[in-house]
Amino acid sequence: MAGEVKVKYKYNENYNPVYVNGAYGGLSPAGDIIVHFYLERAALPKSQTLNAKDGVATDVIISNEPKDLNESIVRFIESGVVLNYETAKDISDFLH
Repeated sequence: MAGEVKVKYKYNENYNPVYVNGAYGGLSPAGDIIVHFYLERAALPKSQTLNAKDGVATDVIISNEPKDLNESIVRFIESGVVLNYETAKDISDFLH
């Protein structure tokens, strides 16, 4: 079919792309591809206990809550997609 096709894009007025640096996913029971996009970053403490000198906090950390803070990372999942094989292939071709 020759000629022209006009494509109109519709999006929510609050549309705001977000940065991601990773993805996690797999196949659904129906064979669709499920991808969850995340931003990976260092964990932040819920609280810290600092050393104090003369009633003033120093930057010497005595302890963190949670205790495993320094061994933890956070993967904040903002969004995800479900797509079929053909669409995934089209996206792969687009990215190459």
